[in-house]
Amino acid sequence: MLIVKSTAHCVVAIILLVATHSVSAESSVAAELLTFDQALRLALSSPAITANKNQIEAAQFSAIPAGKLPDPSLILGIDNLPINTADQFSFTKDFMTMRRIGVMQEFPNRAKRQARIAVAKEKILVSQTEQSLTQRLVLKEAASAWIARYTLEQQLIYLDALVNENNLFSASVQAKIKNGSASVADAINPQEEFAEIIGRRDLLNARLIQSKSQLYRWIGAAANAPLAGHLPDWPIAQEDLLAHLHQHPDLAILQAKSGVVEAEIAEARAEKKSDWALTLAYQQRGPQLSDMMSAEVSIDLPIFSGSRQNPKIAAKLAERSALTAEREMMLREHEATLRADFSEYQRLNQSVVRQAQVLLPLANKKIQLMQAAWRSGKTSLTELSNARRTAIEAHLILIELMGQRAQLLAQLNLLYGNPALMSTTIKVGAQQ
Repeated sequence: MLIVKSTAHCVVAIILLVATHSVSAESSVAAELLTFDQALRLALSSPAITANKNQIEAAQFSAIPAGKLPDPSLILGIDNLPINTADQFSFTKDFMTMRRIGVMQEFPNRAKRQARIAVAKEKILVSQTEQSLTQRLVLKEAASAWIARYTLEQQLIYLDALVNENNLFSASVQAKIKNGSASVADAINPQEEFAEIIGRRDLLNARLIQSKSQLYRWIGAAANAPLAGHLPDWPIAQEDLLAHLHQHPDLAILQAKSGVVEAEIAEARAEKKSDWALTLAYQQRGPQLSDMMSAEVSIDLPIFSGSRQNPKIAAKLAERSALTAEREMMLREHEATLRADFSEYQRLNQSVVRQAQVLLPLANKKIQLMQAAWRSGKTSLTELSNARRTAIEAHLILIELMGQRAQLLAQLNLLYGNPALMSTTIKVGAQQ
C-alpha cells in the first residue's frame, strides 16, 4: 500500500525542487536572473527618477541668471521737435531739436540680488530633496512588487508539489477501495482536493501576472526574468528608524521650502531699499550745431512701504509659519505611522514564528495521526482529507506571512532608514 507523504516530507521535496531549478537556471541564464538587490538597482533608472533629475537640471539652469543685472535697455528718441511753426517737424533748422540714442542700465540693490541668488539655490535644494523622496518611493514600490512575485511563486512551487502528492494520495485510496477496506465514495476526496489545489493555483497565477505587471512599471522588461535569491532580511531597530526620522524626504522638502520662503522674505525686505538706474545718451542736433551727450541717474523711492512692501513681507512670514506648523504635523504623522508599522512588523514576525514552529508542525502531526487511524480503520477518509487541507492552508499561510513581513521590513527600511546607509548598500550590491 502506498504511503501518503507528510507535509514535512513535502517541504524537503520542495527544497530539492527549488535547488534543482536554481542550479539549472544559473547554468543557462545566469545573467538574466533577477535578485532583490538587482531589482532595486534597476529601479534607480526608473523614468520617475529620470524626470526628477531633469527637474534638478532645470532648476540649476534657472539659477544661473539669478542675481545678475537686468538686460540694458536701448533708448531711441527725438527731443524738442517743433510742431506748430514754419519749422514744424524740421530736424535741421531748430537748434533745440535733437535725435537721441542711448542706453539705460538698472541696478537692483545688493540685498535684493543676493536674496534672488538664495531663492534660486533653495529651489535647487527643493528639487534635489524631491528626487530623494521619489527615489525612496520608487525603491519601495519595486521592492514590494518583487516580494509579492517571489511570495506567489513560492506558493505555486508548493502547490505544484502537492499535485504529485495528490496523485499518490489518490492511488492509495484506490488501492484501499480495491481491497475492500474503503468505499467507492472515498475516491471523491482526492478529486476534491485536486480541484481545490488547481483552483488555488489559478488564483495565484492571476495574482502573479499582476505582480509582474507592477514590477514592470518600475524596472521594465527585467520584470519577467527568473527570480533568484531570497526575501530581504535587513537588520531593523525602532530606535534607529526614529533617530533618522527627521531625515525623511517629506520633512526635508518642507525644510527646503522653508529655505525658499526665508530667501523670499529677504527679497521682500530688500524692496524697501532703493534701486537705481543709469542712462547714457548721445544727442544729434542740426549740422550747424554741436552734438551733445547726457547722463542721468534715477533712484526708486519706496516711501509707501505700508501698502506695498510690508504686505508682501507679512504674507511671506505667514507662509513660513504655515510651513513650520505643517512640518511639525508631518513629523508627528510619520512618527505615528512608523510606530504603528513597526508594531505590525513585530506582530507579523511573531506570527511567522508561531506558524512555523507551532501551527504547521501541529498540522503535520495531525496528518500523521489521522493517516495512522485511517489505515487501521479508526477514522474516515473525510477527516484525513480535512487534516490535509488544514496542513496545506497552514503552509500557504506561512509563505504569505513571510511575504507580508518582508514587505513591511522593506517599507520601513526604504522609507525611514538611514539614507546614506541605504545608498551605500545599493552601490555595494551593484559592484558585486
